Amino acid sequence: MRVVATYNIKGGVGKTSAAVNLAYLSAREGHRTLLWDLDPQGAATFLFRVRPRVRGGVKALIRGRTPLDTVIKGTDFDNLDLLPADFSYRKMDLALDRAKRPTRRIAQLLKPLEAEYDILILDCPPSVSLVSEGVLRAADTLLVPLVPTTLSWRTFDQLTDFVAHAKPPRPRILAFFSMVDGRKRLHRDTVAQIAAERSNVTRAIVPAASIVEQMGPRRLPVVVFSPTSAAAAAYEQLWAEVRDLVEH
Repeated sequence: MRVVATYNIKGGVGKTSAAVNLAYLSAREGHRTLLWDLDPQGAATFLFRVRPRVRGGVKALIRGRTPLDTVIKGTDFDNLDLLPADFSYRKMDLALDRAKRPTRRIAQLLKPLEAEYDILILDCPPSVSLVSEGVLRAADTLLVPLVPTTLSWRTFDQLTDFVAHAKPPRPRILAFFSMVDGRKRLHRDTVAQIAAERSNVTRAIVPAASIVEQMGPRRLPVVVFSPTSAAAAAYEQLWAEVRDLVEH
């Protein structure tokens, strides 16, 4: 099982939109896919029309009283399951802090699922925390959305440094540009500069498009309800690049 985590220290950068669309595209190709919505806000859970509730809450999960496979839900799509969010996830740091080897706990919880799934996507909350450290230990690839601004670039540098100083095993970092407005010179210049200087940035660029915002009222991935849109094409290309990375 390959584990991909969509993660950024900042919120509101298109992390959940990417996780939802990539999970669907993975499943559409026939990969047995699981999406774990780790964000207590539960946006990915909402988009897949699943109730945001885990029996026993985060304490039961972290302590092993509620095995992950007993709370996994099916979605409307073949090959795609969801481990839903729960509002108690806001206290996951506290639960991990009370566990033995807290930074390894998420990886330990996932281990029994290795035979059941080909691809696991973690939709992570925006933070630097014990949850973040646990994700770093569990993930093979950290997929980082970047809005093309100076502050976003600075955040990416902070994240790269954070991963470099984390205990091994460390995930590979793959960044992609998100919410890009091609009419803005700053966006165009930042995309060109970072792409020229960094080798771990995808060619796929997800545009700032109202069609992505329509995921909320439609409660569907963009690639399902608007498959010919520019945003859908960007997610298709992004998935192709992620798939090629995790398979090698």
